[in-house]
Amino acid sequence: MKKIAIIGGGFAGIKLAGQLSGNDFEVWLFDKNNFFQFQPLFYQVATSGLEPSSISFPLRKLFQKKKNFHIRNEEVTKIDAQANKLITANNTYDFDNLVIATGCTTNFFGNETIQNNAVPMKSVGEALYLRNFILINFEKALNVPEEKKQEYLNIVIVGGGPTGVEVSGALAEMRKKILPKDYPEIDFKKMNIYLVESGDKTLGSMSEISSKRSKEYLEKLGVNVFTSTQVTDYNGEEVKFNNGKSIPTRTVIWAAGIKGNTIEGLNPEVITRGNRIKVNRFSQVEGYDDIFALGDVAFMVSPKYPNGQPQVATVANDQATHLYKNLLNQKNKAPMLEFEYNNKGSMATVGKNMAVVDLPKFSFQGFFAWLFWMFLHLMLILGVKNKILVFTNWVWKYFTSDQSLRLIIRPFERKKL
Repeated sequence: MKKIAIIGGGFAGIKLAGQLSGNDFEVWLFDKNNFFQFQPLFYQVATSGLEPSSISFPLRKLFQKKKNFHIRNEEVTKIDAQANKLITANNTYDFDNLVIATGCTTNFFGNETIQNNAVPMKSVGEALYLRNFILINFEKALNVPEEKKQEYLNIVIVGGGPTGVEVSGALAEMRKKILPKDYPEIDFKKMNIYLVESGDKTLGSMSEISSKRSKEYLEKLGVNVFTSTQVTDYNGEEVKFNNGKSIPTRTVIWAAGIKGNTIEGLNPEVITRGNRIKVNRFSQVEGYDDIFALGDVAFMVSPKYPNGQPQVATVANDQATHLYKNLLNQKNKAPMLEFEYNNKGSMATVGKNMAVVDLPKFSFQGFFAWLFWMFLHLMLILGVKNKILVFTNWVWKYFTSDQSLRLIIRPFERKKL
């Protein structure tokens, strides 16, 4: 029985693992977390719209009925490609085939000062930290001198892609509907939300009409949108831009870029721009017959996508299904097939009744786009209980414009005696 090791319990990892199990494969799934996290809704955790448990699902529960299936809650630190072994902090595991599906992390483009002071949002843990961070700053704003108060009321979001647009819209709705009731001593007319994008438009990868509408929706909500603007520095109190301007702020949310989570042990020549792993059309890592890479961490060039496949969940899922078929072909001594992604569209929500959707043949915006966005994301969430929780939260928030999830949950720290 062929032993297949999968590193990463994200979209690609769990899709492939679920298909391989029960098909005469021994599957080993490795992840430093013991749960799958639904990345498209991290921003709702960060803005107190959903609890982390609503968008997370235990890996062991997901695969508890699978045969020949093993889960290890460990972080793989090194790959020994010559000996076909994985190395973790405590153990060494062998494999016949290895699949790297480790996804991406935040890219600060080498600016350590920004990295040390801005807040990323690429995991449930980071989203929960950001929720705490924002709420704690409002608590601090109650007690600082008047001349320092504005620092705590300015929020800067860097990156005008879907994440940046969605978190900007969510914060703007909080400022209008929720925060004035929670903090009546603060004048939230003075709270400024800035969305900063280095390109010439928001949602640059989407259609012209969707990009235009997203900017209009944000401005309607009172978000200050700066395009063709780059952040050059942030020291924790002041953010600086390439045009010489600056804004005093204690909160900079970094949603400006991603880079692949690569693992030591592969030939350095297969690591390309964006810290992604070069793979062929069969998802094989260049130079390796038994090692594959999927999803955001994989850099695959094809006729439709000469600059690499889009780093979105639908690509990860499709690549996983395609690799599953090729592994079956390999087992049955049939030829493997090349992968090409058929674009299924893209979307982003800005606020209540405001979203943009690009499908392969047409685009639409507004209320129906918002309903479409909600329905699709609800269907993609794992677990019936999670779907019910998210749906209930959304319905409650729609009719009340409020939510009771604004909890500051600090991690426990053991005091040394």
